[in-house]
Amino acid sequence: MNHQINTGLLAYGMSGKVFHAPFVDAHPAFNFKAIVERTKKLAQLDYPNIVSHNSVEDLLADDSIDLVIINTPNYTHYEYAKKALNAGKHILVEKPFTATSAQAKEIFELANSLGKKALVYQNRRYDSGFNAVKNIIESGKLGKLVEVHFRYDRYRNEIGAKLFKEEPFEASGLSYDLGPHLLDQAISLFGKPERYFKTLAKHRDHTKVDDYFSIQLVYPNDLNVYLTASMLVADIKDAFVLNGTMGSFSKNHADVQEEQLLKGMKPTDEGYGIEKSTDAGTLTEVTADGGRKATVVPSKKGDYMGIFEAVYQSLVNNVPYPVTEQDILTQLEILES
Repeated sequence: MNHQINTGLLAYGMSGKVFHAPFVDAHPAFNFKAIVERTKKLAQLDYPNIVSHNSVEDLLADDSIDLVIINTPNYTHYEYAKKALNAGKHILVEKPFTATSAQAKEIFELANSLGKKALVYQNRRYDSGFNAVKNIIESGKLGKLVEVHFRYDRYRNEIGAKLFKEEPFEASGLSYDLGPHLLDQAISLFGKPERYFKTLAKHRDHTKVDDYFSIQLVYPNDLNVYLTASMLVADIKDAFVLNGTMGSFSKNHADVQEEQLLKGMKPTDEGYGIEKSTDAGTLTEVTADGGRKATVVPSKKGDYMGIFEAVYQSLVNNVPYPVTEQDILTQLEILES
């Protein structure tokens, strides 16, 4: 591939407008060429040179498209991934990759047989807070990890307007919405668990899908990792809590990228991805005399451009993609259980 990666996007809702288009447009290795807009034609207002197609089939018929980003409703991912691969495209698929591990295996096998890449968009590996957690673990300052808590909480007591999230379609509910984020973060740090336990619950009036989940992942050396998300948390506390034999680390979920992108900031703008200083994490170390030493730990810049750089390196230079097939299969095995 000696030219820019001609890229097509399958939708221009929030996901397309916020998480994909700005990065494809800003990264010099990509050419944001086409999009699917079935009703309102809005993308050309932001990207005047883009071609807007009326259907997925029309976009896939364009032989010049190298990469298709599949950011349609969850239950369509499997179908569109197969169509795009069979049309000769590489694919980057929003989370959840598919509804089941069997579907994922089929897509990976199809991609490999066709010499194409099937990549998964797990942008939360590039959150500022998560990378602060990763850096603390790698520093060894906590000693042997005892327990880890990752939370992703909101307060939304109403039933949302997006039916694919609220109706009992394949891959609906909070577990398939936020579960892929939390599971991917845990799996990227600790690998495949030895065993796990999962609880789902429905609390909002008239909900048809889960709006709470808790997953316990059990690892060697008695490490327990707890992943929790709820739609009904009015007082949101720390998103990351780590306890080890030599200390603890805590941090709120303060990544600013989504908020900035929603307000129209571009990934190349000054200040993009930089947290407020008041949102820094706290490292508490046990001193030699048994006391406690607390240190404020600012987060480095968050930047979702990192995942697009990884896509570029995978497609052009065949560099291994950081989100592996096994990572996704492990994630889906837990989600579908």
